[in-house]
Amino acid sequence: MNRNIPRSLGIVVMLGALWGLSEAALGMWLRSCASFFSGSLMTGVALFFIASSWVLTRNFLGVTLLIVIASLFKMFDALLLSLPVLHGAVANPIFAFIMEGLAFLVLAAIVKEKLMHKTAGQALTGGMAALLAVNLFPLVKYATGIPACVFPGSGYPLSLYYLPVAVSLSFVTVPFGFWVGAKIRALETELEGAIREKRIRYLASPATLIICLAIMVLIRLN
Repeated sequence: MNRNIPRSLGIVVMLGALWGLSEAALGMWLRSCASFFSGSLMTGVALFFIASSWVLTRNFLGVTLLIVIASLFKMFDALLLSLPVLHGAVANPIFAFIMEGLAFLVLAAIVKEKLMHKTAGQALTGGMAALLAVNLFPLVKYATGIPACVFPGSGYPLSLYYLPVAVSLSFVTVPFGFWVGAKIRALETELEGAIREKRIRYLASPATLIICLAIMVLIRLN
C-alpha cells in the first residue's frame, strides 16, 4: 500500500465531505438555472476532487474512500429530503460517482507518469476520463433499475447530449485538482513538523465532516 495513504487519510475524508457538500449546494443551484446540463457540470467538479485525492495518495484506495464519503453524504441528503436510496436523484448520482472514479483510475493507469506531471497531460486525462465516465453512465439502468434522464423529445441521454460540456470543463478542473492536491501535500508536509500534537490533526477531519453535515442541514431547511 502506498505510504502516503495513512498520512493523507484525514485529508481525503475532508475532500470527500467537501465534495458531498458541493453536490448538495451546487446541485441545488445548478438545477434551478441549468437543469439540463447540471450533471455534466458536476462531472467536472467530481473529477476535480478525484484528481486531488489521487495526487495525495497515488492509490485506488484513496479514490475509493473519497467516493464512499461523497456517497454517504448523498444518502444523508436523501434522508433530509425524505427520498428513498433507490431514487433517481440519489442512486443515479452515486453510480455516476463510481463511474467517474473508475474512469479516472483507468486513465491514470494508462497515461504515462511523465505525462501526468505536465498540465497538458493532466488536461488530457481529465477530458478522456469525463468522456469515458459519461459514456458509461447510461448503464445506470442496469445497476439501479432507474434509466438515465433523456433530452426532451429525443430519448437521448442527457449525459451524452451534453458530453462536450463535461469534457471541456474537465480539461480545466482536473489540472486544477492536481495543483490543489500538490499544494495540500506540500502544506501537509510543512505542518507535520509544526503540529506535534496528533490529536489536533486527528480532529480536523471529523470536525470538517460535522461542519459540512451541519451546512447541508441548514441548506435543506431553507
